[in-house]
Amino acid sequence: MTQTTAAEAPKIEFPCEFPIKVMGEAAPDFKACVLDVLITTETGYVHESVSVMDSRNGRFQSVRVTIEAESEQHLTRLHQALKETGRVQMVL
Repeated sequence: MTQTTAAEAPKIEFPCEFPIKVMGEAAPDFKACVLDVLITTETGYVHESVSVMDSRNGRFQSVRVTIEAESEQHLTRLHQALKETGRVQMVL
């Protein structure tokens, strides 16, 4: 039996459903911005999983969505495309 050490990340088997959280400054169209990136990068997502939360002070928003991740490279391209909007502060 193999033990996973704290330094080893668990392996992700692709394709898979993968939850992400995208954070940026609050705006009426922030959710639409995130979903547009998913569409332009041809990233499928579970429509029912999309939710938006405002920060306590209302300055930031997070969009949570479960995507259909195809590969590690797909996740990297999606992260880059989200950051290139200039509106995304962080992707988890």
